[in-house]
Amino acid sequence: MAALAVTAVAAGCSSSGAVSTPKIKTTARAGVAPTPPGKGAYFGAWVSPDELTGDAADDADDAPGGPGMAAVAGFERGLGRSLDIVQTFHGWKSKFPDETDAAVARSSRYLLLTWSGTDTREIVRGEHDALIRERARAVKALGKPVFLRWQRDMDKESLRNTKIHSPGDFVAAWKHIRSVFAQERVANVAWVWCPTAGGFSSGEAEPFYPGDDQVDWICADVYPGADYEYRDLSEPIRGFLEWADGRAKPIMVAEFGVPRSYGDRRAEWLRKAAQTLQHPQVKAVVYFNSDEHATEPRDDRRKYSVTGDKHAVSALREFATAPYFNPRNLPVTGGQ
Repeated sequence: MAALAVTAVAAGCSSSGAVSTPKIKTTARAGVAPTPPGKGAYFGAWVSPDELTGDAADDADDAPGGPGMAAVAGFERGLGRSLDIVQTFHGWKSKFPDETDAAVARSSRYLLLTWSGTDTREIVRGEHDALIRERARAVKALGKPVFLRWQRDMDKESLRNTKIHSPGDFVAAWKHIRSVFAQERVANVAWVWCPTAGGFSSGEAEPFYPGDDQVDWICADVYPGADYEYRDLSEPIRGFLEWADGRAKPIMVAEFGVPRSYGDRRAEWLRKAAQTLQHPQVKAVVYFNSDEHATEPRDDRRKYSVTGDKHAVSALREFATAPYFNPRNLPVTGGQ
């Protein structure tokens, strides 16, 4: 990866003109791996296949665009535009790229591949090198730009007590995986480091940072928190943006969503979120259109899908079609 050229993107100002950043640098090679847009931010989503029901679910594998793309296509119709980024999730031992990953890569969209981890100490000891090498070769063979987000939310206590162990163990594992990918000469990957936004408020996320030479995009998963009746995105993201300020790395928000429990205020929340995220260092935002975080059917505080909520869909469409979040100037329709 050291052979990759350094690309710089000049930062601008927010709509208020109050925020400025240095030039954003990335080791990813433009046209080979994903690089940030010169202005604005990519808009993407994770669209759960569970959003499909009835005949649409039965015909999902035969949908235009390939397997797994039916839910994405339906979501895009509501937005009135195509996504810049489509996210997929894979367990540590899952083979990827799978058919859905390949379908995304064949399209005009970027693939954001989120890969879960395993015991960091086993990784460092080389016990998983064969698996890592197989994945590296498969991603390289895809031949398209890929965002790779390995072991998100590593700062969560539940993960530290099981497979992560400590910040030092995580950093060593991250560097080991990158070294295997480098040995396989994988140039089409942009490495996305992504703890929770809350980890920056508590000071627990920062020690997990592998270093500027090891990370292409800095990232956080940002949710308002199930303990709040209502909370703007500006509050949970504040600590992360303060830490990122001046780091000269593009920012991705790889998961964010408005809870169903906010009811009539969901549209208001999304409009305020769009304002908050028009930050010159934020170069990609990815909506989490799923209710899978809910612990039980009535857990509306962890349900983020906007499907079926016409006011929330309308507000998210305003968000996604704003010029700032459409840097590739993709065609926009009225939505459905």
